[in-house]
Amino acid sequence: MRRILEDYEGKVRFVIKHYPYKYRDFAFISAEATLAARDQGKFWEMHWLIHERFPRLDKQSLIGYARELGLNMKEFKKDLNGMRHLKRIKKDVQLAKDLDLYSTPAFFINGIKAVGNRPYESFKIIIDRELDGLAQ
Repeated sequence: MRRILEDYEGKVRFVIKHYPYKYRDFAFISAEATLAARDQGKFWEMHWLIHERFPRLDKQSLIGYARELGLNMKEFKKDLNGMRHLKRIKKDVQLAKDLDLYSTPAFFINGIKAVGNRPYESFKIIIDRELDGLAQ
């Protein structure tokens, strides 16, 4: 995704919706960590860090990542402990169900569903085709 965002800067928008897997221990708290970081202007930094450090997503690891990003620790811990964004996360989960999604990652490119980890070239083909269609 980073490469797509760089190569198509100003042409694509990457929107994340949270769909934490209910049987994965740290899925909900990881989603909360990204939203708590977002509140401090560091969503993408936390998002990428979580993906780079996977599977170390326990609470202490997430707190360490927040510290590493220079977040206000009192606010971050308060959000994490209280699951401040749980309502938002649950809303995203409902959207996934409404879209008939049962696995992650899932991507929509102008309404075209692409499910699962895919190579850059797979996304590039779809994006280029869609951008060509918009230019005509």
